[in-house]
Amino acid sequence: MVPVSKTTYWRTNLIYLISLLTLWFAVSYGCGILFVNELDKISIPGTGFKLGFWFAQQGSIYIFVVLIFVYVKLMNRLDRKYQVLE
Repeated sequence: MVPVSKTTYWRTNLIYLISLLTLWFAVSYGCGILFVNELDKISIPGTGFKLGFWFAQQGSIYIFVVLIFVYVKLMNRLDRKYQVLE
């Protein structure tokens, strides 16, 4: 186990945050706005909704929730590595 280094711990935390939020922005902005015309050519089976519409309305929210779970997993691993207690 690594001794606690607050600077390294928080730098890693910020890298996780920036990376995950950048990914969320890329998915929500890219799929919901920029690539909506290409995605609208695909419809979701059984619903008839176009994929671009779905990403604009629901997809970015689902991606955000998944990224929350990814962040929790990454931070639990980081906490164990640096022996940080809650």
